Amino acid sequence: MTDPANAAPEPVDILVTGCDVVTLDDAGTIIRNGAIAIKGGRIVWMGKADDATGRFTPETRVDGSDRIAMPGLIDGHMHTAQQLLRGKIFEMQRKRALKIPIWKNYYLPFEGMLTPEDVELSGLVAYTNMISVGTTCFAEAGGPHPDAMGEAALEVGIRGFIALSTVDQTSGIGATVPSSMMMNTQQAYDRNVELVNRWAGQDRVKAWLGLRQIIVCSPELIKSMSAAAHELDVKIHTHLCEGAYEIDYALEHFGKRPTEYLADLGVLDHHLHCAHSVLLSPDEVDLYVKHRPSACHCGFNNYSIGAPRLLEMWRKGIDIGLGTDGAAAWGPLDIFQVAHVTRIGQQALAGTPWHMRTAISSEELLAIATRGGARALGLADELGSLETGKRADILLVDTTQMDQQPILDPLFAVSSTVVGRDVRSVIVDGKLVMKEREFLTVDIDAIKARLAARGPELMARFEALVA
Repeated sequence: MTDPANAAPEPVDILVTGCDVVTLDDAGTIIRNGAIAIKGGRIVWMGKADDATGRFTPETRVDGSDRIAMPGLIDGHMHTAQQLLRGKIFEMQRKRALKIPIWKNYYLPFEGMLTPEDVELSGLVAYTNMISVGTTCFAEAGGPHPDAMGEAALEVGIRGFIALSTVDQTSGIGATVPSSMMMNTQQAYDRNVELVNRWAGQDRVKAWLGLRQIIVCSPELIKSMSAAAHELDVKIHTHLCEGAYEIDYALEHFGKRPTEYLADLGVLDHHLHCAHSVLLSPDEVDLYVKHRPSACHCGFNNYSIGAPRLLEMWRKGIDIGLGTDGAAAWGPLDIFQVAHVTRIGQQALAGTPWHMRTAISSEELLAIATRGGARALGLADELGSLETGKRADILLVDTTQMDQQPILDPLFAVSSTVVGRDVRSVIVDGKLVMKEREFLTVDIDAIKARLAARGPELMARFEALVA
């Protein structure tokens, strides 16, 4: 038998040493002064830094001193094509009253005027933003020119699922959908299936099917897309129970609430990813438990819609993660901040009325942001925790700032005091994408220059369009 002490060092792609490792595995393992070995895009070994000495010959060695290693965060619902609109709606609101709902009167017109080049630029801006605050995987809600999103994601180095904004009827919204985004039912089906097939050969970036929401998608399209999702073994990204108008529409047209309507169509299953899921009745929550759709809680804005039942859904085993809803909806693409806001919101809803001070913990919210997001995206076996054999999507966060001192418990630190700007280095799929805040994949200055040149023209056109 070969003596491990005398064995030849194993070649690996990356060796991270000297960091505290918060794994978020089932046992809640924390390794102080640990090391992580990465090869072929996966974690192949974890242990004490001293035990890694002489054991590996890494192509790249990363010093993890004064860092905590943790799983990458997952954004379960974001709008790539709305990134360049960040802050514009709020600026307009200070000048005049906005038309409600925002998505119909502002987001759709903006998305409809974008070219593929605009969406590619929007993707470069969004995905570098996300990496810089610790998001390593995202699920696109559905927007224009999804192939341009995919190209940007490949270039930046992020993991994600792109999707097409899919609309085949407008009778339910009382507005005109931009002609560039409007389709008939067959076109909507074909374009979605073709998108998924075009990206099937990629590993890190793939495509899902998309249904914007039930009021702009016909029953025929919803049923045919569900059949396609089963055949292609992918998810459908949709918005569900996001607004009172949607519930009124479903009751008026079908005599059922939105989730009940989808269940009766036979499409409510694990292939359906339901963003927001705010205004669920108790019976609809039960339907989620029974039929297993996944969901995403967008903590920045869900509380302005209703009383989100995140804690109840999580405790009942529903596959639910956290999302930002994109930069236009609120601003930050920082899932750490989403988790912090969500803790306050869920405490107020699910604990404070009963004088229960510990309805949900920061650690549980971090688990929802990582393991919950992985489950919701169908990647529980690949992502969400640091474990041997899983994909190497890893953050190294700073522990030297005074607002974090003292660090007695690394899990407390990453769940309670760390925010996105504390992220120093990011590994995605076993590749170092950002090292000590410097991107290794794209030229940030060049992206900023493109944004500075194109942004004012887009905003002028948008102002004229919605005035």
